[in-house]
This record gives sequence, structure tokens and C-alpha cells, in this order.
Amino acid sequence: MTGSSKTPSTPSPTPSRGPLDGIVVLDLTRILAGPYMTQLLGDYGAEIIKVERPGLGDDTRRWGPPFVKDAEGRDTTESAYYLCANRNKRSIAMDFSTPEGAETIRRLATRADVLVENFRPGSLAKYGLDHESLKALNPRLVYCSITGWGQTGPNREKPGYDLMAQGFGGIMSLTGAPDGEPMKVGVAVADVVCGLYAATAILAALRHRDRTGEGQHIDIALVDTQVAWLINAGLYYLVSGEEPPRLGNAHPNIVPYQVFSCADGHVIIAVGNDSQFDRFCRFIRHEDLARDPRFATNAARVRNRERLVSIIAEALAPLKRDEIVAGLAAIGVPAGPVNRLADVFASDQVAARGMKITMPHPLAGSGKVTLIGNPVKFSATPVTYRHPPPLCGEHTWQVLEEFGLADAAKNHPGHQEGKERGGQ
Repeated sequence: MTGSSKTPSTPSPTPSRGPLDGIVVLDLTRILAGPYMTQLLGDYGAEIIKVERPGLGDDTRRWGPPFVKDAEGRDTTESAYYLCANRNKRSIAMDFSTPEGAETIRRLATRADVLVENFRPGSLAKYGLDHESLKALNPRLVYCSITGWGQTGPNREKPGYDLMAQGFGGIMSLTGAPDGEPMKVGVAVADVVCGLYAATAILAALRHRDRTGEGQHIDIALVDTQVAWLINAGLYYLVSGEEPPRLGNAHPNIVPYQVFSCADGHVIIAVGNDSQFDRFCRFIRHEDLARDPRFATNAARVRNRERLVSIIAEALAPLKRDEIVAGLAAIGVPAGPVNRLADVFASDQVAARGMKITMPHPLAGSGKVTLIGNPVKFSATPVTYRHPPPLCGEHTWQVLEEFGLADAAKNHPGHQEGKERGGQ
């Protein structure tokens, strides 16, 4: 294990070692944005030390059901939500609101390359765990603060939640049926995308650190990143001065490009150009539509969206999903199914790409848990799955001993039990 005080080593040619092998990340985050990001760095080979409150741990451990089932089929203390973002980490239980706990974290920070936290702006200063305090101890430290609203601005003191970020940042105004209420995305996507931005920022800061020896503070906010990924919808407004219409599953600039009902479910039709539209019209036996000036070009189809969509909906309604998808694939028109999660995780594609994995888990009755795999495929330094999502404080004694801080383990609750378990 190496820390930021050591000269960066030459990357190992051994395929089993990830591209971030040797990077130590001290993870003070909880919930989703931070843990999801540190899990990603852990998948890439970084050593992630997850710091949790003794006896409580990450809030998401209790965010269920569903929970992992034991051998008798009873709920354990580990939720599915917690499992989704916490593999490839070791957990230490440490109360840094105490002088002893804070001192232990400071000592760990002197050996770390990265520290990530998601507390309210300024709240860690009273423990000497803010950026300025730790910079004085470790100038090479990359310190990343993830908050709802950022370290500055009139809303900096407000709590940050994914739903609030989706609402404030505008994505909900674009999502949902045209005549329905604004709708959040079905997963906590503001948290997830914020975590992805944070991961790339940390990698960039490590590159700068390795070139200059200088760490830095990264200030990243859920709302900022939510605004950033408005992308074309945001530019629609900035260029036109008009609010993009809420179109449900339709596209504001392409028609037909949306979900349609069919005899046994739903199907996506994604016609991207006029030649595809011509072939699509032949498939639904409405060749005349491609020659109709109201629909012959994409711009015309957008202007006459309502009429065209009703014709297509009527034509597709009696057909079966697989018949539509296969028939359009044969003539080069993009189409696809709207899968339920059972379809997703049973698919040959997910299996072929390693997107469903299993890892051992001490509380699971089967002895293992099923997780979602990492989507990145490195040719030389593949992703590895080394640690299952840890129990709260499972590795306290082990980690402190490895860092030369075995004396500090005596100051945390349950240290004797951890020592007896061997820190495993």
C-alpha cells in the first residue's frame, strides 16, 4: 500500500493490477454520490478505506427492504441499496467527532492520495478534517468535497438530495407525460452523474499532483452537475429562449423517436433520417407517408408530430414486440424493446459483457450476493472485484495495523472483537 508521500511507481504490467493500483482513497462519504464514485475508483484498483460511524455505518445500510437474506431467509442488516455502491472497499468504524477519532483520521490522511467527503460546507473544520487543515499535513492530498449546492452561493447551507437536485436543476421539468406532472428519473441519476464527474475530476487532479507534487481541493455539487448534463435540452432553451416541451418518451427534434405500445408490451422506434423513415413506412404498410409533404422530411414530421404519431401507433398496436424489432432490424431501421429488469439481467448481452456478477458475502444465506458489474473494459489493466461490500467496521483493526496505527485501534469501540476476527 502506498500513499501520496511516496514517489509514484511505474505502472505494473501485470494484468491483475488495476490502473489505480497503489492509490489510497480515504472515503468519508455516505449515501450514493460519494460511495458510487469511490466504488468506481476501487474497481480500477485503488485502495478504498471507508470510514463509518461505529454501530451505525452508512445510512443506506438501513434503506430497505429489500435486505440480504440469511440462511433462514430472514432479513440481515445489509440492504440492496448499500450493496449497489460499496464493493472493493474496506470499512473502518471511527468516530471522528472525538479527539482520538479525528486524530486517527488525520494520521490516515497523511498516507492517503485522495480524501472524499460529503458533509455540509465547513462542518469538518471543527475536527481539523477540512481541506486547509489536512493540506498542511499532506500537501499532495487531493481533497474532494461533494455537496448538494457547492461550497459557495446562497444555497450552500441547504441539504442536498438527489430529488431536490433533479427539481432545481430542471431535468424534472423535461421528464414525464406532456399532460402529467414533472417526473424524476427512476434512479438517483443526479447522485450517480455527480459521482462520475467527481471521479474524472479526481483522476485529473492526481495527474496534476503527479506532475507538480501539488494536491488541491475539488468542490463539486449535485446541482451544478445536474445543470451540466442538461446538454442539448439546456442549449435548446439558451439558444431559443423557449422552454423545451415535455414530450414523455418522444424526442423534441426527431420524429418518430419514441415508445409505442404493441400487442405484448412496448417498443422503441428511433428513425434518425429520411431514408430510414421511407423503409419504416413500408414495414408498417403506409408507403404513402414517406411521399406526403407533411411527413417526407424530419422537419416536416416534427411540425406534424401529433398526426403522424397517431397513424404509427395504430399500425403498430396489433403487432408483437419481437416481430417489430426483428422486422425493422432486417431493413436497417433502429428499434428495440422496453425491457423489464428481469429481461435485462436474463439477457445474453448482459451475460456476455459481465454486467451481472456474484461476490461472497458473510451474511447471505447462499454465501454470496449478486451485483451489477463495472461497464469499463480495459485491455491491459482489467477491472477486478477484490472486496465484497464490507460490514460496518469489518476491517478497522486490519487497516489501522497496516497503516502503522495499531495503537489507535484501542480507542474505538469493539477493537478487541475486531482483533479477534483478525480484521477480516
